[in-house]
Amino acid sequence: MEKEQTYLEGCFLITPKVFSDERGNFFESFNKSQFYQLTDLDVDFVQDNQSTSHRGVLRGLHFQTGNYQQAKLVRVIKGSVLDVVVDIRPQSKTFGQHFSTVLSAENCKQLFIPKGFAHGFVVLEDDSIFAYKCDEYYHKASEGGIIYNDETLNIDWQFPESELIISEKDKVLPSFRSLFK
Repeated sequence: MEKEQTYLEGCFLITPKVFSDERGNFFESFNKSQFYQLTDLDVDFVQDNQSTSHRGVLRGLHFQTGNYQQAKLVRVIKGSVLDVVVDIRPQSKTFGQHFSTVLSAENCKQLFIPKGFAHGFVVLEDDSIFAYKCDEYYHKASEGGIIYNDETLNIDWQFPESELIISEKDKVLPSFRSLFK
């Protein structure tokens, strides 16, 4: 397992050691002891989530607030996504900056997202399966979000906007500036 620091403080990519042969491949998607040795983080994941989406589905940008903020470890089981995170920690040196990377079943990469980040992804292949571990339970009253096409963040989703499939809820999320004045 290897760790690659992104330019966002506390956010990093993890690449597992994949064993491949004529039968296919095998890798450990999570090992708490190795994760701690690699990161010095004693994260207690309490909930696993999974979604299946068609090409062009954009989910996000979502976050939870207060005592219900979530650290996440995200990966793709089938297909591929462009995964995007935004640092929304006002005291952070990287506040308001975003990072994106392609996560796929082929590259087996995982992204660790610390508490205090908004998260979203756009699906690049039909029937992609996205999975993530959370260190806090979902709490509806604490959910928040930022509109995907926010002018301040200027995220390049690397996908034609006319082909995006976005939930009605995500189409009316507030702007970054309205949330973090």
